[in-house]
Amino acid sequence: MPLAASTGRGASELTDLYCPGPKVDPQNVALIGVRDIDPAERVLIREAGIDAYTIADVDRLGAAEVIDRAVARLRDRVDVVHVSFDVDALDPLYAPGVGTPVPGGLQYREVHLIMETLAASGLVGSLEVVEINPILDNANLTAEVAVQIVLSALGKTIL
Repeated sequence: MPLAASTGRGASELTDLYCPGPKVDPQNVALIGVRDIDPAERVLIREAGIDAYTIADVDRLGAAEVIDRAVARLRDRVDVVHVSFDVDALDPLYAPGVGTPVPGGLQYREVHLIMETLAASGLVGSLEVVEINPILDNANLTAEVAVQIVLSALGKTIL
């Protein structure tokens, strides 16, 4: 919903916040690890020309190739990127404390690789973490995983 409103789709009460019209060009958006979208979202993503990589794309191409493609496309279009890390993109094995856990999500190391690559690109200007629900979490596992992934997005590496 926030992405749709930011690209100018939806009720004017949302699309016109701060100033009238779209805030984000859908051509400057990359979605990675998409696996559970409704038919209307599918149509909007295709019509808007959003660069979307499904979990099947990650399986087929590998996380490194997917993020390299996304970064290459964005590097030619923008000076900085905003990363919205939707924690329920992770497989519930790693992140049980989310509102919509869907099996078959991104693996822990895949998300770290994606975030490490984004950090190394020098394009990250802002980052948000969404979809953590502490009430549904197991021993704070989801929050701990999210912190480690954010650290990767901010440039933390193994060496």
